[in-house]
Amino acid sequence: MQCVRVQQEDFNVADEYHALLDAAPTAGGVVQFIGCVRPDYSEDPVQALELEHYPAMTQNALESLVATACARWPLLAARVIHRVGKISVGEQIVWVAVAAAHRDEAFQGARFLIDKLKTTAPFWKKEFRQSGSVAWVNAKATDDQAASGWD
Repeated sequence: MQCVRVQQEDFNVADEYHALLDAAPTAGGVVQFIGCVRPDYSEDPVQALELEHYPAMTQNALESLVATACARWPLLAARVIHRVGKISVGEQIVWVAVAAAHRDEAFQGARFLIDKLKTTAPFWKKEFRQSGSVAWVNAKATDDQAASGWD
């Protein structure tokens, strides 16, 4: 079972985990990744991120990534939740989880999803800093390198 949600509200990891298990009761391996908005410990630290997106385009891109992961590995279930809107430091921003018969497929599927999501999902991020400055976030070369390793 595949599930993709883009939403403003936070998510409950325990509830999502149980939904994943309900969809894949024979799973022998489950891998979850939770991404949080992190501080950067600079002289002008990040206080929050604001994510913008085009809803249909973002939903389609994430669904395509999940379908690709399920075609590439024998995943029993895969779920992705990504938040949009203004999110403070320390809050959850993304949850990726996969279930498979074996751990290796689960790890590979989860890693693929988060690596590709970071570079192909159409989200635009603004940083809000302690000083009051606001700036768009540029793509990172390290994210591009991680994603290109799957091609």
